[in-house]
Amino acid sequence: MVKKKRSMKQTVKAARKKPPPKEKRAKAPPERKGIPGITLPNVTGEKLEGQIKRMKVITPHSIASRFNLRLSIARQFIKELEHKGQIKFVSRSRNIKIYKPAD
Repeated sequence: MVKKKRSMKQTVKAARKKPPPKEKRAKAPPERKGIPGITLPNVTGEKLEGQIKRMKVITPHSIASRFNLRLSIARQFIKELEHKGQIKFVSRSRNIKIYKPAD
């Protein structure tokens, strides 16, 4: 048998070949996305109600800074308070909603 000589291109191609792919492992089931450990504060707490009633103006930023929450959580918290009737909507601009405590 006569072996054919490889050209330079064929030799380089043979050297560049990738090793065979490794076996793929079975993936774990997808976990629920979200930030663990961040939940809304308890709306029925007496301390919380007292602090909210003392505030003249309620905004997402004021809630987030006072209770050490993220703004997204503060917005959800405000929606829940409004739904329960503890605060009333006053005004809105493009970026911010302003509320006041319900009397």
